[in-house]
Amino acid sequence: MARPTILVVGAGFAGVECVRRLERELSPGEAEILLVTPFSYQLYLPLLPQVAAGVLTPQSVALSLRRSTRHRTRIVPGGAIGIDTAAKAVVVRKITGETVVQRYDHLVLAPGSITRTFDIPGLVEHARGMKTLAEAAYIRDHVIAQLDIADASHDEAERASRLQFVVVGGGYAGTETAACLQRLTSAAVKRYPRLDPRQIKWHLIDIAPKLMPELGDRLGAVALDILHRRGIEVSLGVSVARAGAETVTFTDGRELPCRTLIWTAGVAASPLMATLGTETVKGRLLVRPDMTVPGADGVFALGDAAAVPDLAKGDGAVCPPTAQHAMRQGRKVAANVIASLRGAPLTPYVHKDLGLVVDLGGKDAVSKPLGIELRGLPAQAVARGYHWGAVRTGVAKTRVLTNWLLNAVAGDDFVRTGFLARKPGTLRDFEYTDAYLSDDQVREHTAALRAGI
Repeated sequence: MARPTILVVGAGFAGVECVRRLERELSPGEAEILLVTPFSYQLYLPLLPQVAAGVLTPQSVALSLRRSTRHRTRIVPGGAIGIDTAAKAVVVRKITGETVVQRYDHLVLAPGSITRTFDIPGLVEHARGMKTLAEAAYIRDHVIAQLDIADASHDEAERASRLQFVVVGGGYAGTETAACLQRLTSAAVKRYPRLDPRQIKWHLIDIAPKLMPELGDRLGAVALDILHRRGIEVSLGVSVARAGAETVTFTDGRELPCRTLIWTAGVAASPLMATLGTETVKGRLLVRPDMTVPGADGVFALGDAAAVPDLAKGDGAVCPPTAQHAMRQGRKVAANVIASLRGAPLTPYVHKDLGLVVDLGGKDAVSKPLGIELRGLPAQAVARGYHWGAVRTGVAKTRVLTNWLLNAVAGDDFVRTGFLARKPGTLRDFEYTDAYLSDDQVREHTAALRAGI
């Protein structure tokens, strides 16, 4: 009898934790495990701002999937672009461009999220996100390039536009990005004697009335004060009305000369979820407490792409798209997949949020572990300790710690890699958001399988 196939889509926190537990708990004869991902690494997303700032190397946060001693999962190098639950098949576009159809018996959907955008003129063409390793590497090169070009320019108007930087999004991702990159430019300008440090201006804007409301009023105010002392201009209740190649217009009417727009204003579920044809909640796939998908036999969904009921909070709440929930959901889904293989009952996911840590670079941080408000060095110790502990492999832990120590002792460097194309990619290019198929296109690929049902 053929082994059942467990197909896991996505190598983020949720997908990797699921695969690790499946490999640990299942014998080779019980099931074949497949993982669909375009890259054979797990990206430790919370540390991307430090990659953009050069504190960490890209390799430090790209955790190899092939280092596990239990590794027996077959990695399919590509992205899932459509799902046919009736045929129990996933359409995969490999990194070669070839399209294949992969059958499954049990499907675990953990494709994560993409940068959430709005219908703002020029946004997708001129803004860059902070969701992928390529975007972090691009932003670092781009920011340093602005300093290089401004230093060489004799045009004051060009200098002004190249030395103003706008970050949109007052959550922890946007706040950390603005804080880390501002420290980079403040250190770098000392190496540019022709530039006036007062010309370098960072703006952090958000439509919300408060900065990082998840932290509470007091810690939010502490973070705001840190940013103000660093010279970062924070505008709340404001968003982008229009983005251009050399200007950004805010909804309050201000128009800034600016050639760097970093967009971190939230996330949206992967467009893959829309190809299932089942119910969604604000784009996230509706699932039961045990993370099974109603109306889709053998399908589980979790992480940023699923609206997992938050039983710890109750009142119809769903789990926020954070790493701590994704990792624990991955382990729970693996346990439920194993239970379904062995005919045991499935159990619901329950986890109480452990809090939030925000690393603002240097000695600055704010953290709220288990409801305890921390600031300064204690908060920094908790933030970095949490991230160091959450990094999955010993090699990655060593790289991260070494990078932190080296940066603390030797300071920043200001080298552009030069690996990126002269013409920058758009948000769509970085995150492949236009790769997904319509229902009819999916059925064209799975027609042969459907005929045999």
